Amino acid sequence: MNTLKPDSILPGLQPALSDLTERFGPRIESVQVARPNEVYLHISMELLPGFCALLYKKWNGRLVSLFADDARAQDGAFHLYYVFALDAAHGFFILRVPVPPELPVFVSLTNALPAANWQEREIQDMFGLKLQGHPNPRRCALHDDWPEVYPLRKDFDLHTVLPPFTGARHKFREVEGEGVFQVPVGPVHAGIIEPGHFLFSVAGEPVLYLQIRLFYTHKGTEKLFENIPVTHGVRLAESISGDSSFAHATAFCHAVERAANVEAPPRGRALRTVCLELERVYNHIADIGAMATDVAFAVANAHAMRLKEGVLRLNEQLTGNRLLRGMASLGGVRFDWNAGQLEAIRRLITELRPEFESLVGLIRESSSTRDRLETAGILKPETAHDLGVVGIAGRASGIDRDLRRDFPHAAYDRVNFAVPVYREGDVLRRMQVRIDEVPAALSIIEQVLGTLPDGPTRVDVPTPPANQVALGYVEGWRGEIFHWIRTAADGRLARCKIKDPSLQNWPALSEAILGNIIPDFPVVNKSFNLSYSGTDR
Repeated sequence: MNTLKPDSILPGLQPALSDLTERFGPRIESVQVARPNEVYLHISMELLPGFCALLYKKWNGRLVSLFADDARAQDGAFHLYYVFALDAAHGFFILRVPVPPELPVFVSLTNALPAANWQEREIQDMFGLKLQGHPNPRRCALHDDWPEVYPLRKDFDLHTVLPPFTGARHKFREVEGEGVFQVPVGPVHAGIIEPGHFLFSVAGEPVLYLQIRLFYTHKGTEKLFENIPVTHGVRLAESISGDSSFAHATAFCHAVERAANVEAPPRGRALRTVCLELERVYNHIADIGAMATDVAFAVANAHAMRLKEGVLRLNEQLTGNRLLRGMASLGGVRFDWNAGQLEAIRRLITELRPEFESLVGLIRESSSTRDRLETAGILKPETAHDLGVVGIAGRASGIDRDLRRDFPHAAYDRVNFAVPVYREGDVLRRMQVRIDEVPAALSIIEQVLGTLPDGPTRVDVPTPPANQVALGYVEGWRGEIFHWIRTAADGRLARCKIKDPSLQNWPALSEAILGNIIPDFPVVNKSFNLSYSGTDR
């Protein structure tokens, strides 16, 4: 890893770093400043709880990603990475903890940091590192009938053909009591959504407990990244979650560019910003319509789908693809836009604003719709904080965070916008966050186009040297997306960790549905609108 001088760290991170070094001193193996806002501390497992407690409690650090890396070939150990964001300081502390192969065990932090739950279990499944002290150490990413294999270890061949799966399928927890019964939903659903198994335990109508079983569509994407050239990774990143194709591809590009010490040119960053906001607009409008459908307001949904179609057609006019695929590129974006295309964007904004206001008015005037949405699916702010909920769901439950503002990327440092935050945490407020963000996104696009720089849309990105690490990120429409990479020696990646916001937010759905009735589950679920594909990867 190329290391910058210690004085290159962002000023906002310096007090926390000084506190950590004073407290733990020589017991810290090393401190490496990869980038001004990306600081690595290499520590032992025994120091981990103390480090995490200090970052979490004193410095308001939040765990945004947790993953493992098989570095046995060069360092003789597995490495665990704990990524903490200090939003007020606009930077990241990343703790690297070695795990010896002869003792493949690590200590769980889930009891203190519930946000670590699924991520710790995924490490156990994919790397075979056993958890100590986890309240529920069952399999998570791999299902119970998988053989004892660890797909993200380097000695697991991508082309391995596994034998037919045998053994017990997943056994859900039993819930007992007078009048209590269980209602299974899925894993196959009506329509075209992907599979997920929801088991409701109910007493009469209210839901007592919801168990969620996902990872039916696991695609091995992180393993695939290790077997293709870096330059091919953009297209793979686009396939992680179809409705966030541009956001995931841009996060990947951001990581590679940071590893290569290259920045996209101003015009390329501006066009990235426009595409990210167009992705936000069409998804928010679609969700507003879908929530209306789930409470039987079909007219509002038809109105929303018409508006969404207009944005999708503009996407195709700008990039050749309705979902913006093929636009992202290492070093910027693949296509520039001519005067006619720029005018088409402005025309859409002019036409969309009053139409969207009409849609919102239609929903607000429907008392029956408000009755179904208000107080349904409440996610309390304290629960959202403990689970590390991000994006739309977080902002509806009092969490004032947005990477566009707190960690400006693309051209977000050149625009002004407000981040909508509510505390009620119900379906109505999750819809309201979307309603607020659509006009804000249109304003961002207008601001970018009003000061659109001249020049190239992309620059060449040289192959990063081996063993470079970098964290790429964007605020996708659903929430924050992270891609972390470690480079290999042959123009490939030794590791690519993908963090979709859905992975963080699924556990919150189990909390939000408690006390509601099963008929309200579709609209509560849609108000989160989490990605099966982004979670499963």
